Amino acid sequence: MEILLSQKSKVKNQKAKKNYLVSILFFLFSILSFSQEKPKDTIKVTSLDDVLVSAVRANKKNPVTFSNVSKQEIAPRNLGQDIPILLNYLPSVVTTSDAGNGVGYTYMRVRGSDGSRVNVTLNGVPFNDSESHGTYFVDLPDFASSLESIQLQRGVGTSTNGSGAFGASINMQTKSLQEKAYAEISNSVGSFATRKHTIAFGTGLHNNFEINGRISEIASNGYIDRASSTMFGYFFNVNYRKKTTSIKFLAFGGKEKTYQAWNGLEDLDKLENDRTFNPSGMYFDANGEMKFYDNETDNYWQNHFQLHWSEKWSEKWTSNLALHYTLGKGYYQQYKQGQVLADYNLSDYQTNTTSDLIRKLWLNNGFFGTTFSLNYKNSKTDILFGGAANRYLGKHYGEVVWTQFYVPAANKYYNNYGNKDDINCYIKASQTIGKLNLLVDMQYRMVFYNATSIYFNDVNDSFRFFNPKVGGNYQLNLNNSLYAYAGIANKEPRREDYENGSVKPEHLLDYELGWKYNSKKLTINTNAFFMKYKNQLVMTGALNNVGSPVFTNSGDSYRVGLEIESVVKVNDKITFQPNITLSQNKNRNFYFQRDGILDNLGTTNIAFSPNIVFGNATTYTPIKNLNLTILNKFVGKQFMGNIDSQQSILKDYNVHDFNVTYLWNINKGIQSILFSGLINNVFNSKYISNGYFYTYDDTFTAPGVTTTIEGAGYYPQAVRNFLIGMTLKF
Repeated sequence: MEILLSQKSKVKNQKAKKNYLVSILFFLFSILSFSQEKPKDTIKVTSLDDVLVSAVRANKKNPVTFSNVSKQEIAPRNLGQDIPILLNYLPSVVTTSDAGNGVGYTYMRVRGSDGSRVNVTLNGVPFNDSESHGTYFVDLPDFASSLESIQLQRGVGTSTNGSGAFGASINMQTKSLQEKAYAEISNSVGSFATRKHTIAFGTGLHNNFEINGRISEIASNGYIDRASSTMFGYFFNVNYRKKTTSIKFLAFGGKEKTYQAWNGLEDLDKLENDRTFNPSGMYFDANGEMKFYDNETDNYWQNHFQLHWSEKWSEKWTSNLALHYTLGKGYYQQYKQGQVLADYNLSDYQTNTTSDLIRKLWLNNGFFGTTFSLNYKNSKTDILFGGAANRYLGKHYGEVVWTQFYVPAANKYYNNYGNKDDINCYIKASQTIGKLNLLVDMQYRMVFYNATSIYFNDVNDSFRFFNPKVGGNYQLNLNNSLYAYAGIANKEPRREDYENGSVKPEHLLDYELGWKYNSKKLTINTNAFFMKYKNQLVMTGALNNVGSPVFTNSGDSYRVGLEIESVVKVNDKITFQPNITLSQNKNRNFYFQRDGILDNLGTTNIAFSPNIVFGNATTYTPIKNLNLTILNKFVGKQFMGNIDSQQSILKDYNVHDFNVTYLWNINKGIQSILFSGLINNVFNSKYISNGYFYTYDDTFTAPGVTTTIEGAGYYPQAVRNFLIGMTLKF
């Protein structure tokens, strides 16, 4: 594929900035327009289902920055798009999609940290891949339909299981026990031949048992050419409940097949005039005619099994013990031109040493272990001891299934493994003294990693991390509280980091200072943060051979900023939910080799870390059960590399969506029908939410002269598109 290099236009999107400034002014006006009101005292009853996630979640008394999302908040836009897209409007969150329409491979960053730095747990069980630390929600199609709630903690947060939280942690709690029987049929269709079909059921509680489940199918052609996806997902939950005992068995997972769209678009002419062009699978036949391989696909199956036992031993003591097992297997298939057959352990064909070929790159892995917690709680004291012990076994191998000249017998031209043991224990103590709540949280984590690869020497590494956190929350009055927090996190390198030679563990010291205000009409959560890193693995902007970001240790770096999250209830019909993040994200003394000379660039911007992120949801309820919502997301200018090159700038963008729902309560055979509609990108903006930046040394310009060449690629997102759906509840 020919790479066309051209300096990116410096023309800024004036319209987007104007809309952004108007949104900010409206946000500030909304906050100043409402007086204080005393909230009513309420008593919260904690069910045994909450024990599943209490070990890794924060509560309102804790000095931790977090946002909660309920299943009721997820439902209106749950029409086929993936979980990161559904969380797009939370503070400091930036999302993107390979296919451009939020179906298939989707990603999120929080405070500039990518998905491999966001710790994700499902009922307290780690979800991040043990080697890549990535979170691939495409492997759990329509998982949002089986969620009870989501908590997003920003910063280091409280101790959790799995890989370290370097930007945020997300805990997902699956559907709780349903005492009454139910059935649901949900269907949605939309642009780019997108469709979702879901059937869900629950038996209700009978003789202490309840079973609920779901099966789903999602398919889409994608906005980008050939960026199709076909996915099947399932979720089954068997509950046993008797007085103080809860036992849950869960089986869930899915299968996905997506046409690759991770190469982006480097041709700026096509970006302007043919922005849906997809170079993946492109090759040229013997006549020089451009062709596309029709099976340039990613294929993966993943199945999760969890067994949870929660016990309430007394009014003050509860415990949870979980066993889990995850099995994953899949491959991506590629057409490669002009490959050297010897590189694939294949014999030459007569005098031909090179050939076009089709290859499969496999990952076959298993992940299993246990998580546990024991909790003592009274009106003033909350002490929790917990931990986990998990093992990951991964196999990496590649096969050639076709060449121009012959079909090879079954072969593995590489065959490697990656095995990891991850053990942690922690204790969290929360003590209320008058109006002050103190939190002490200490975690000790051990990681043992053994791996082989064609890209690095055999690895046999171990890491031991101590991750303490301390903080306090002071309740000034019924409406106002202040909190302060300091926490340390450490993180081991990923498999890809060993391949790139960036093998230093990372260290983070996170400070948070916040103010919370809560009244009947107005809620404000405001916090300032300072995140100081040592050997932070920052994205270089480049991609590896499977479209994943390449990282490098940056030495010293930091992120400092202010987050404001608010809910403004004007009256019974109008609600605003604005949030804004203002930040600076910098590398210190960043070294870069340009034109053959190693140069200290001093302070530079961290890649993919915008200084401004703004979101808002304005909901209008003209009549009962009819909700009209305008959603707005503004993301400021970003650098796609760490050297502040003008070639690496990703322009700011401002996008609006419109969501409408109407709930028709029938209660005659059919309990209710929920009608949903979603128009994405209402104003038809041609925006780009992601890209990549690369450099390479050209030594052929002149004898003895090295010139650094820069280039960039982009992932265009869909123009105006829609989804409509209907859910019948029985």
